[in-house]
Amino acid sequence: MSAAPPDRASARRLLGDLRQHAAVRRITLDDGPERGVRALAFSTGGGLDFWVLADRSLDIGPLWRRGVQLGWQSPNGFRAPWLHDAEGDGGRGIERSLSGLLVTCGLDPVRRPESGAPLHGRLPLTPARVTACGEDWERDEPVLFAAGEVTQARLNGEMLRLKRRIEAPIGGARIVIDDAVENLGPAAQAHDLLYHVNVGHPLVGPATSLSLDGARLDWPDGGAGPAVTCRAVGHPGAVAVAASGGGETMTLRFDGAALPFLQLWRNALPGINVAGIEPCTADRASGGTASLPGRPLAPGEIRRYQLEIEFA
Repeated sequence: MSAAPPDRASARRLLGDLRQHAAVRRITLDDGPERGVRALAFSTGGGLDFWVLADRSLDIGPLWRRGVQLGWQSPNGFRAPWLHDAEGDGGRGIERSLSGLLVTCGLDPVRRPESGAPLHGRLPLTPARVTACGEDWERDEPVLFAAGEVTQARLNGEMLRLKRRIEAPIGGARIVIDDAVENLGPAAQAHDLLYHVNVGHPLVGPATSLSLDGARLDWPDGGAGPAVTCRAVGHPGAVAVAASGGGETMTLRFDGAALPFLQLWRNALPGINVAGIEPCTADRASGGTASLPGRPLAPGEIRRYQLEIEFA
């Protein structure tokens, strides 16, 4: 059966409640290490369902395409932020909390900086202030949406704020993430951003193919454990990275001027089987785990990013 037409007048005649077709609902997880985590459950009516984790930086946790979860999930699930210790495990605490389709890394360092800051920075798992969410049927293309802000600040240190808006067309299989990072402080501030997009079975397997603007890419091997590569995307315009496998294709689109590098990460060990597609602002330092210096944010400066994720 086909879904109800994604326009308000037609859907209103057919449905007692428009949320029967597509909705955003506020939920709270209530068991194990996930207990207390606030989330926004999106259901587009087009075979795409996902959770935006309000207590984890408005990142995307589980994502189902036609009932099959494609975002990689850790055995720890979607751990509450009050259990997260970014400085733990020698600064690799994120490895106990990395889970879900999207983990946004930054807002100052990404990767493992030589300064001793934690791996992938202090933004991940920071609770957000949700400013709006719901369904907008009045637009030419009706959408589900959520908006909020995540603040990373320290007295006499960095003072950065991420404002995020997420939209998903009603009846569609696409997510658009609009981000704006602002320097709230009185001095220039180091700033980098890395979108850690994590996919697993069935999208990831031996037959999975990967391309950058239509040209084939190879995953890092990952057969013996974590393996990483990083490259410049090569141009400042629209970039498309597509992964195909298990009957699904996921395409990431972003601006090569704002996110000029693409990092790929793979761990193919049994019981893990994860692949990461990671648009980012900074290249990886040769022979190490740190980043090359990014472009700092001036006081009051706002830098904008957009990431689009589409399934077909």
